[in-house]
Amino acid sequence: MPNPKTDEPSPLVPNWDQWTPDIHATLMFVHQGSRVLLIKKLRGIGEGKINGPGGKIDPGETPEQCVIRECQEELHITCLDPVKRGELWFAMSDLPDIHCHVYTATEFEGTPTATDEAIPHWCEIAEIPFEKMWEDDAYWLPNALKGETFDAKFTFSEEKILWHEVAFGEETRHRWRK
Repeated sequence: MPNPKTDEPSPLVPNWDQWTPDIHATLMFVHQGSRVLLIKKLRGIGEGKINGPGGKIDPGETPEQCVIRECQEELHITCLDPVKRGELWFAMSDLPDIHCHVYTATEFEGTPTATDEAIPHWCEIAEIPFEKMWEDDAYWLPNALKGETFDAKFTFSEEKILWHEVAFGEETRHRWRK
């Protein structure tokens, strides 16, 4: 997005084609009927926030393998039907840059159980506590839970969005890095 006064690239927006994230990660949002399974994150980036389970992709691991493993580690559940809904691109001023694959699922085995990483809780989708989550979640999570495909890019400074671009629809898949 150029600076409207100079037509120069904005310093807030990286050249996404050349952008290289520091962390490759995943997020999972399990939902059934009118409810979604959220967690209170107990450590790491986003500690204390409400989110979905997820984490860093290990070397040699696919994003889908990672999101299943992270749900097992954080909640002691195994998601049976993960569907990739989108990608998040985060250019951060005070944290590592993150590229995140977002999944949803409706079926799982096991019982959501608190661990040293997360405390799970079911929430009505209409009552998702966005004020306790990362600011970007309100831009894409409701649509992802409705089954929409998306691609979203954000620049953050101290947990505040400085710039964003969010697109929905099947055509957004061509923007994914895979």
